[in-house]
Amino acid sequence: MSSPDTPTVGKRAERRPRDMVMSLAVLLVPIALLLIFYRLVLDGDKPISVDAEPTLQQARAAKVFPVSEPRLGADWHVQTATFKQEQGGATLRLGYADPDGEPLQLVESSVATATLIPAELGKEPEAVGTYRAGARTWQRYDARPGENALVLLEKGRTIIVVGKAESANLEKLASSLS
Repeated sequence: MSSPDTPTVGKRAERRPRDMVMSLAVLLVPIALLLIFYRLVLDGDKPISVDAEPTLQQARAAKVFPVSEPRLGADWHVQTATFKQEQGGATLRLGYADPDGEPLQLVESSVATATLIPAELGKEPEAVGTYRAGARTWQRYDARPGENALVLLEKGRTIIVVGKAESANLEKLASSLS
């Protein structure tokens, strides 16, 4: 038996809100410090960039279609770069993060347009207008939900710029192609 002077551990009446706050602080303070370190010291919020040049060289060496390379500022980041040759043609894909951090993709391909456009833009993409950049006239599409696209049809290749980004950034990427 316990005497009346012996304290009992675990009684709800003896737990105070301050004890709960202290317990949470012990857990949350180290987590907050780690997040601050990750963001400020390790630049954890910056987009990851890759070097697209080897992939562009591979596409040029294949000589399947003329390769256009965008000329963009330092605030644009290449995040992915792939070149793939298949039986129906070849496709170059460059994935970008625009200055606002939104993803965009540049697709250059010799795959038949009737196959490529539905594969890249969804089953039923809808042409909604045009965009003129220099001597080129691009078709503007409403693609998959929430995405816009610019499509340029040329002999031997199709160029698609697609993403959830604002039209101004799509247009900037399209007009930067050399």
